[in-house]
Amino acid sequence: MTHEEKRAWIRLVVAAITYAAYVVTLISRADGGPLVDVPYAAALLWAVGGAIVASIVAEIGMAVVNPRASRDKDVRDREIGMLGEYTGQSFLVIGSVAALLMAMAEWDRFWIANVIYLGFVLSAIVGGITKIVVYRRSFPQW
Repeated sequence: MTHEEKRAWIRLVVAAITYAAYVVTLISRADGGPLVDVPYAAALLWAVGGAIVASIVAEIGMAVVNPRASRDKDVRDREIGMLGEYTGQSFLVIGSVAALLMAMAEWDRFWIANVIYLGFVLSAIVGGITKIVVYRRSFPQW
């Protein structure tokens, strides 16, 4: 497994776990009431910050466990990285357009913020899955 594939796994797992923890936190705070009334801003910021810190710590841990691993990127790594990023970015666009439409329809800020966060999470997850699948199988021939 290459260094870049390990990084894709780390980011995929961290994104999924932190988003799941965020959703569980919101639902537990709602206590049967409407989600819109739940104070979400601090939990969202902690989830994003926690994901960043967890990714950094996991990547440092990966480097410590295998210090002699090559971190050189070849052409294949770059192409897989671009494909994963392009695939993931589509969800950023979808989330942004959804948030824009929600703002124009004057939806509550709770839903707008959460659809943007979901767009970021889906971007990380789908981009990571794309990279891992291409590393495991082969690069698609167009």
